Amino acid sequence: MVEIVTYHGTMASQWDEFVRNSRNGTFLHMRGYMDYHSDRFTDCSLVAKRDGKTCALLPACIDGDTLYSHRGLTYGAWLLPLKHFDATVMVEVMDAAVEWMRAHGIKRLVYKPVPHIYHRYPCEEDLYALFRHGAALTETNISTTIDLTCPLPLDRGNKSGSNAARKAGIHVGPSEDWEGYWQLLSSLLDTRYGTRPVHTLDEMRLLQGRFPENIRLYTATLDGELLAGVVMYLSSPVAHCQYIGASPRGKDSKALTLLFDQLITVHQQLGYRYFDFGISNEDHGRYLNEGLVRQKSRLGGRGIVYNTLEISF
Repeated sequence: MVEIVTYHGTMASQWDEFVRNSRNGTFLHMRGYMDYHSDRFTDCSLVAKRDGKTCALLPACIDGDTLYSHRGLTYGAWLLPLKHFDATVMVEVMDAAVEWMRAHGIKRLVYKPVPHIYHRYPCEEDLYALFRHGAALTETNISTTIDLTCPLPLDRGNKSGSNAARKAGIHVGPSEDWEGYWQLLSSLLDTRYGTRPVHTLDEMRLLQGRFPENIRLYTATLDGELLAGVVMYLSSPVAHCQYIGASPRGKDSKALTLLFDQLITVHQQLGYRYFDFGISNEDHGRYLNEGLVRQKSRLGGRGIVYNTLEISF
């Protein structure tokens, strides 16, 4: 029998240990990351126990009569162990979770599966269990990803741009200039879209301090001038680009192209399986930024999806 209980702060160390040993958990599912925005989301994470032992975790928050997995994360989903867990157990867990939700007045589950590129071992039992409960696909965003085991080369124009930037003396590498980059990024987003980064500078500093091996800033500079940057979220087997930006001079000088060229090579050498540029959508996937997706494709990436499914009770 599977029992569903809600997460409590006293379970933090056990939660994190389970995430570390799961097939599909990343540092985004660690309590130190999830809890940083606890003031914005009401946590309602679920713990599934089978024969008294934790067998699955669902990072989640609640708003009214809707349970989300989790609104503060790019992806949520049931986190599953490597051993002693197959589709039959997943069906038991989902059945018990649906029963728990109904008993607690929840009328809708909004579920964001962990994209398959983040799986350390195949882990799509949850999709089957969702199908069994009539889940509907409600959102699809397209990301552009390089398979680092057999990467496609940069196209001719980007290769030429990378070489030109290198010859011009542009330096790329890790950086601690979070303040300088956040000023550049914020200015770019405000000018182009009238928006600002999802994370504030203080939040990024907090998270980077908690996860220094997983969150890193890389920049491209020339004579001390910051031209471009990328924030990398590193969750083996994926090196993911979280924030990308380049000044007008950085674009003209192909600084970002050189930076990507170097980062792709570096993370391939470090043993990462995928290099993910991130999604190119707005309006919950309905709008595709065609120019952006073409740029990423010319760097060698191809499409994978970030989906959202829903169940109504």
